[in-house]
Amino acid sequence: MISDFKGKVAVLTGAGSGFGLECARIGAKLGMKLVLVDVQQDALDKAEAEMKAAGVPVLARRVDVANADQMQALAHDVQATFGAPNFVFNNAGVGAGGLVWENTQADWEWVLGVNLWGVVHGVRLFTPMMLEAAKHDPSFQGHIVNTASMAGLLTPPNMGIYNVTKHAVVSLTETLYQDLKLVSDQISASVLCPYFVPTGISQSHRNRPAELKADKPTQSQLIGQAMSDKAVGSGKVSAADVAQKVFDAIAADQFYIFSHPKALGNVQQRMEAIVQIHNPPDPFAERPEIGVNLRAALRGA
Repeated sequence: MISDFKGKVAVLTGAGSGFGLECARIGAKLGMKLVLVDVQQDALDKAEAEMKAAGVPVLARRVDVANADQMQALAHDVQATFGAPNFVFNNAGVGAGGLVWENTQADWEWVLGVNLWGVVHGVRLFTPMMLEAAKHDPSFQGHIVNTASMAGLLTPPNMGIYNVTKHAVVSLTETLYQDLKLVSDQISASVLCPYFVPTGISQSHRNRPAELKADKPTQSQLIGQAMSDKAVGSGKVSAADVAQKVFDAIAADQFYIFSHPKALGNVQQRMEAIVQIHNPPDPFAERPEIGVNLRAALRGA
């Protein structure tokens, strides 16, 4: 249980927008020291100015979380500036859709790089620093929050590349939780599984690196983009709402964090199909019109 956040150090990737920015805003209100990390310089500059105006210590770094060397340099700068972080929010993520066999190698490298390797780097670089700090200070408390998605617990069609990365993040974080419990009572972990929340992720291609540039989009990718824009844009739960859920979960040492708990019915159906050795259920059973429209669009009806 963590009740006192004042003066604690938080590293937040994807801090220029969405959940990262909203978590930083809560951190500023609580008087935390903030390490803001983003790949988009203008968004990072804006976030940095806002947090400094709130009167809290800030270290801002433009980092591609997929890049091991850049993440190593970030970890070094955090240690040198603030010491070991108490909180790490491995939040940076990008979205991508389309039929799974239509994704190019560059698509895979980009999405795996940010969504999975970004989290891997955050875990492997910051966890040892936190454990070392805990060893020397019995009062040290730490928590790592990895952002996955409901797509990490479900397998909606036409977004396989995204599903793969988010299932990996859920698995990584569950294992991290268990591994931490073996060695420390001072540090824990949570996984955030948001559903459709307006964050800007559906426009993440704005930050896609030139060396992994996209081919001309296929029909399925265009359809996926349009559906994602609509679903994310119409979300009723805000990124600020989800950020508050994250801090509440850290305080309570709650592992699974959901923006839309009602969507767990779909997860239950999937789990029951696995246990009962049934084929995967229709992901659109509750809203069949989505499946009908998607099928019709992909078959050119």
